[in-house]
Amino acid sequence: MLDVFCVGHASYDITMAVPSHPKADEKIVADAMQLAGGGPAANAAVCVARLGGAAAFCGYLGNDVFGQAHVQELISEGVDISSLKRGDLSTPISQILAKADGCRSVVNYKETDMIAALDLHTLAALLEQSKLMLFDGHEGQISVPLCDWAKEHGMITVLDAGSLHQGTADLMMMVDYVLASEKFARQWCEKNAVLDGSAQSALQALSAHCDHVVITLGSDGLIWQRDGERGAMKSFDVDVLDSTGAGDAFHGAFALGLARDMDWLDLLRFASAAGALTCTRLGARCGLPDAAAVDCLLGLHDA
Repeated sequence: MLDVFCVGHASYDITMAVPSHPKADEKIVADAMQLAGGGPAANAAVCVARLGGAAAFCGYLGNDVFGQAHVQELISEGVDISSLKRGDLSTPISQILAKADGCRSVVNYKETDMIAALDLHTLAALLEQSKLMLFDGHEGQISVPLCDWAKEHGMITVLDAGSLHQGTADLMMMVDYVLASEKFARQWCEKNAVLDGSAQSALQALSAHCDHVVITLGSDGLIWQRDGERGAMKSFDVDVLDSTGAGDAFHGAFALGLARDMDWLDLLRFASAAGALTCTRLGARCGLPDAAAVDCLLGLHDA
């Protein structure tokens, strides 16, 4: 039985720790470098596996050196890749500059949607074993049909809404849970003429389209609305080295918690702890925590 079926983007990440962002025509020297697979849905799948869950990833990787390296990582992490699509288009690449304050800048290269169609019949056995489907909004041409399938079969659906684009805009109207970044919430308010662009106003606006909404606010924690009730939760206090992948970890842990029927507030703390721990190491994939680390952080704050 699979806990989480993750659908969307996979990339190869080149992460460099830099003292500051380079100015025009300036060359700087990185303090450290990390090479690893990445992408929101792929990272979420790895996070689920590290936390002791069973995950599958559905997305694209090229038949190049970056794609092969990422495939080997997914296999070594125990992620089911039977629904992974390979092809001659390049593996998407992300160049990440992690600055001394823990913030990062990212340059992505991707050749539009990599998967034009998917045969749902060939995936039926795997899908029927899955408790929950997590989307990151990428690979929209397959994500929408898969979300339709999930809804028809009573499977829980979750959206990682990192930024507003066609995929996230379509899926947020379909899924059971919207996990929105502060960036997505701000973009949604601007596009839909929500005059007060505050996080609380965004929460109310998004909740008009989905019964379960969480907006993550980085170091300011998160706010949520669920079945008409609202709340907020502070972030965990950790030493931040690189915030890349914190959202991916949060979404993976949240999805696993849902699959395990965790109580709502325990679920949010579990996901928040996973996201916080990811910030303490360089690189998204390398920073994803295991169950022991999350249990330890939760235990320290419960003491």
